[in-house]
Formats: sequence, structure tokens, C-alpha cells
Amino acid sequence: MDLNSGGIAFALNHATLEGKITIVLLLIFSLVSWTVIINKFRQIRKARKRTRRFLAAYSEAAAPLEVYEQGQQKIFTGSPMYDVYMTGCEELVKQTERYGGKIPVHGMSAVRIALERGLGEAAVSLESGMIILATAISGGPFVGLLGTVWGVMDTFSGIARAQQASLTAMAPGVAAALIATVAGLMVAIPSLFCYNFLLTRVKTITMETDNFTAHLETVFATEYMQSREGGGIADDGWDDFFKREKPAEDSGSGVKASH
Repeated sequence: MDLNSGGIAFALNHATLEGKITIVLLLIFSLVSWTVIINKFRQIRKARKRTRRFLAAYSEAAAPLEVYEQGQQKIFTGSPMYDVYMTGCEELVKQTERYGGKIPVHGMSAVRIALERGLGEAAVSLESGMIILATAISGGPFVGLLGTVWGVMDTFSGIARAQQASLTAMAPGVAAALIATVAGLMVAIPSLFCYNFLLTRVKTITMETDNFTAHLETVFATEYMQSREGGGIADDGWDDFFKREKPAEDSGSGVKASH
């Protein structure tokens, strides 16, 4: 396709200063959007790949803290489940050292809070940058429309001043104005498709991580929480800890309930 003889080159050559500024702004916005899209695809691919590695190691471990005791491992870095696991294990070890054995209800509640904090941080990391795509979807066409309306306004103003209302006089200005709308749509359309796909992936990973977090709470409470007969704990407090409804532990997370 020869752009020099096509409509795009013709429109750009006759664009006003305002139209060119609008197109440049949309071009910058498009570059930012594509940077976010590429980075999010890489992040999600990395998260899923390293989560599979972590779940394989966790399922094969003989004890819940075995993977944690091996220290921070680069092969798992980037997995939301691994980050939540490490955060929960760090707090669990602190509470174990503090009480010298089985952890009471209020100590296990601190572990739960740490797990929920890790889950929240993982969700924020997964959703980071999505606001840029949402803004490109909703704002790109309007910025392009602004450039188009401005260009059409200048075109009709010029025709009125020249007192020459003909198609030949109007065509260059209108074509130059419409290129701004095209640029806005070229920003919004790719962002729309990628946003919907990425949002689905992010929700899936977040749900799987939430399921794994619930699994960890149950395992930690079963293995390390002080029982009713441990002394110093009211029955109501022990029961209340297990009243929290948890999502299914085997719905997509791939975690074997072996611990």
C-alpha cells in the first residue's frame, strides 16, 4: 500500500496544528498501552509457569514449611501463590517462636491476617496497569473525536472566511479532521480486546490464589494451632476461627491436600 498516494498521507498532510497535536498524543498513549499489554502478558505467563513449579514442589513436600525452609528461590519468584505462602510462613514462624509450640487462637489470627495481606498484595500486583488500558478504551475515542470536531470547526471557519463553499474546499479539512478519530479508535480497539483477555486471566489467577490461601489457613490451623485442651483458650474462640467460609481448595489450584 502506497501511503503517499493514499488517504492517510493526504489527511496527515492537510491536518491542522491542533489535529497533529491530537494525533501525537494518541500515538504516545498507544505506545504506553502496548507497553502495558506486553508487560502484562509476560507477567501472567511468568506467574502461571512459576506457580506450576511451586505447586509441584509444595505437593511433594513432607511438611507445610519445607519449601519455606529452603529459603527464597528464584525459580518460584513471580508466582502469586508462592508470595502468599512465604508471607504466611514468615508470620507462622514468628508466632511459633513467640509461643514456643502450638499457637493460640489470637496468634493464628495474626497468621490469617498475614495470608490475607499477601493475597491482597498479589491481587494488586496482577491488576497493576489495567487502569491504563481501561482509560485507553474509554478515553481514546473521545480524544480522537475532540480532534475531529476541532478540525471540522476550523474547516468550516476557513470556508466561511473564504466564502467558497465547495466540496474541493471542504474535502482536505474534513479528511484531516477524521484522521484524529481513526487514531483514537486504533488506540481503543486493541486495548479493548487485550483488556478483556487479561482481565479474565487475572481473575482466574486471583481465584486460584484465594483457594490456595484458604488451603494454607486450614493446614496451618490443623498442624500448628493449639487445641481445645491446650489450655488458656475459650471454646468459643477456637470455634470462631473455623467459622470463616473458605472456597473449594481443589477448584483449579492443583494443590494436593497432603499436608
